[in-house]
Amino acid sequence: MWIEKLGSYFVDVSKYILTGVVISSLFKDFEDKVLIYIVGIALAFLCLVVGLILSNKKDGKGKKEKEK
Repeated sequence: MWIEKLGSYFVDVSKYILTGVVISSLFKDFEDKVLIYIVGIALAFLCLVVGLILSNKKDGKGKKEKEK
């Protein structure tokens, strides 16, 4: 149960990272906008993948109950 919650947390963090990168680049004039976008998107993608992997993990009990 806590693993699914942790997965949901990582998915939310990925959304917050993307939002923060886009909003901060709109309000401030950064010299390396491309680098900020690349790092932000890569980090958000990593958090999203970890979140999806953790939220899809199932324990052995759930699989046995579905087979019956």
